[in-house]
Amino acid sequence: MLLIAENIKKTYSDKILLDGVTLNIDQKDKIGIIGVNGCGKSTLLKIISGHLEGETGEVTLIGEAKVSYLSQDIDLDEEMYPLEWIMKDSGSKNQEYLEHEAKALLTKLEFFDYDRKIALLSGGEKKKVALAKTLVKPSSVLILDEPTNHLDSDIITWLEKYLIRYTGAIIMVTHDRYFLDRVTNQIIELNYGKLTTFEANYSQYLLMKASIAEQEMSKERKLQGLIRKEYEWISRGAMARTSKDKKRVENFESLVSQKKIIEKKLVLESAKTRLGKKTIELIHVSKSYQEEVFRDFSLLLDREDRIGIIGKNGSGKTTLLKIIMGEEIPNQGEVIIGETVKIGYFSQDNEKLDDNKKAIDYIKDISEVVKTKKGYITASQMLENFLFDNPYSYIGNLSGGEKRRLYLLGILMSAPNVLLLDEPTNDLDITTLTILEDYLENFSGAIIIVSHDRYFLDRVVNRVFVLREDKIFHQYLGGYSDYLDLVKDEVKKEEKKSYFSRENKTGPIKLTYNEQKELDTIEDHITEMEYAIKEIDHQIKLISDDYLAVKALYEQRSFIEKTLNEKLDRWTYLTEIKENSRRNQ
Repeated sequence: MLLIAENIKKTYSDKILLDGVTLNIDQKDKIGIIGVNGCGKSTLLKIISGHLEGETGEVTLIGEAKVSYLSQDIDLDEEMYPLEWIMKDSGSKNQEYLEHEAKALLTKLEFFDYDRKIALLSGGEKKKVALAKTLVKPSSVLILDEPTNHLDSDIITWLEKYLIRYTGAIIMVTHDRYFLDRVTNQIIELNYGKLTTFEANYSQYLLMKASIAEQEMSKERKLQGLIRKEYEWISRGAMARTSKDKKRVENFESLVSQKKIIEKKLVLESAKTRLGKKTIELIHVSKSYQEEVFRDFSLLLDREDRIGIIGKNGSGKTTLLKIIMGEEIPNQGEVIIGETVKIGYFSQDNEKLDDNKKAIDYIKDISEVVKTKKGYITASQMLENFLFDNPYSYIGNLSGGEKRRLYLLGILMSAPNVLLLDEPTNDLDITTLTILEDYLENFSGAIIIVSHDRYFLDRVVNRVFVLREDKIFHQYLGGYSDYLDLVKDEVKKEEKKSYFSRENKTGPIKLTYNEQKELDTIEDHITEMEYAIKEIDHQIKLISDDYLAVKALYEQRSFIEKTLNEKLDRWTYLTEIKENSRRNQ
């Protein structure tokens, strides 16, 4: 055991965030905390890291356990230089070793501006410096609040691998579901001040939640039967004649109340505004400041397009959106906007919201009602569907994530038919993201998204433009994972092309004795693994209600599938060498 948090209670205004929660952290725990914005996730991390006190309870570090904490809010000394700030209060006796480690981490994070004051760094660069300070500090418990925010996809992938190898405990809040799935071995839900623990990573947690939902459906069916019977009894006119009858009436009212709770759904209808044939067209657009940002980008936006824009931080993705909005002027090329186009632009930085205004008034100022495919929805209904329990809360009482959610809802309430979303997933909770993804799936119009969230891109987009170092946007069909697969195929083709084009003084390339022996047996191994996967799938169907057994089978299947893919790649490689050798004989 490394850390024990007991009976922690914390309230904010009139809202209970933590209601006497207890949490134990062991050496090998890699914990993901999930819950809606404003439920108290960041508050819990601040308390267990020692940066905030609860109203009751105690946090105890066991033995020589040490904590390192990354806050969601980046607060650096802007008068200091990056390495100077990282070394400050490090707790390490060996400063020379610490500096070496800090530089190594910053290099992995693709940060090299040691000689610029922190005040001159971008938000993404400051995040890298804060992350490096957190990781370099000697610790046995890493506490990370939204560690992937403001990082590009390559660095997120590196951080993912780093944390998987990390030998201490990790407890984190993140909206990045691929990251959560690959790093964690425990998911903890924070809901109405209480913690619920699932011994699972994110995908396994979803299986468990699906099982719970199925049980709830069964419970609802039974509840409907009971309500029907009670209703028939009450309809016969036996209302409140005796104390026993009163009890039946109270029971009926209780059953109806339960049914209302079960039937509460999280749905956000898509507002509807007509979009004509002519949408948005970019013709050979280029942009430069002191240096070239991107060049010769052309795009004809289809009415149902779902486009993802990918690239490193600072490469020019946001600039592209601002050019479409007319906030930036291209150096070359032309942007044509159709007459019926109504753009909704969600920027990285929230507009300044009035803390003294109520959430409902903010939305009503935009629109009191919106038209959807299924009819009309009021501002208060949209707020409820977007997880605002109290639409009359003052904006000043909302968390940072709740304000971002409100800002997003305001844009959607304006009924746009083209959405430009710049890093929409930053600071939004997973439940909100799921609702947003469903909304975008049914959105009647075109969408362009700048995002590093791999899961979100896979869910929403059908083609990807990648801004590379050559300053050109390269197009790939599909989502983020499809793009990665296509890049891997490109690399393999180039490697094979290079291999087979080499001059060989002894003649054509041939299989070695060991390679031929491997090729003779590899097909049998592939067949065995394919059969094993089918058997596991069959077993999973037979014991679908036994979660622990299913979890073990899924892990076994994942390992076999990974090995199978490696064998298939190897078989392709060896077969091509053999065929090439035959052609050259």
